[in-house]
Amino acid sequence: MSQHSTARRGKRPRLTRRGRLVLITGALVLIAAGVLVPLLLLREPAPVKEPEKKTWTLLVPEGWRATQVYAAVDKSLGVPPGTARAAATAGLTLPAAARGNPEGFLFPATYPVDETTTPKSLLRYMVTTAGKRFGTDRITEGARRTGFSLYETVIIASIVQAEADTPEDMGKVARVIHNRLARGMPLQMDSTLNYALDRSTLDTTHADTRIDSPYNTYARTGLPPTPIDNPGEEAMHAAVEPPPGDWLYFVTVQPGDTRFTSSYTEQLRNVAEFNENRRTAS
Repeated sequence: MSQHSTARRGKRPRLTRRGRLVLITGALVLIAAGVLVPLLLLREPAPVKEPEKKTWTLLVPEGWRATQVYAAVDKSLGVPPGTARAAATAGLTLPAAARGNPEGFLFPATYPVDETTTPKSLLRYMVTTAGKRFGTDRITEGARRTGFSLYETVIIASIVQAEADTPEDMGKVARVIHNRLARGMPLQMDSTLNYALDRSTLDTTHADTRIDSPYNTYARTGLPPTPIDNPGEEAMHAAVEPPPGDWLYFVTVQPGDTRFTSSYTEQLRNVAEFNENRRTAS
């Protein structure tokens, strides 16, 4: 073998330009397969956006009766009429004196409602709110000073809520109630008759005052057996902190003009003016 042949066999093979391009391309493929693919696999999926919960509110005005609250709850939640009334028969934390009747403790306020709200949960929220608002020191100590239980105070406040023409009149109406109770006089409140007859009117007849009902405060002395509506805090404060006065009678002669007096003769004159205003208006 010649020296020239031996020298050629000892040289390292050299890549052509085409060979280098193939090698580089293969390396890039391997990098992509070994590095970039795992990165794609490890990337967190985009979060799924939860659908927004539909919410709305229910307003319970001061002075609404339980029947009005039940109807509003049924309508707001889109359930059959009577559902809220049925839900109110159990599971509500009420004073023992209420005997399971939530009248007076469905606290007037604006309540949040959503698709998960049920009649029972909403009524329970109202009763819980009443317990907090009526359980303040101002109300509990005020009730103690007047000599009435909390339940009796709510009854008085419910009458104040129904009878007072303006918030400013609430204290005086409460004083009339206290004065009459102290004297053993019948309260003679039209609002209690209206509750017994399931109506709201300014016109009370002699026949109305003779109905046989524990809510007939013309024929019976003392407080009616239950609240006649659901009072707010102002009425409750008036019930426990009535201003001093000797008033025994009052009548709203016209809107914004309620007259309080201790004189029966003066009361008759005021009532006559009220009747004349009603007759003229009609």
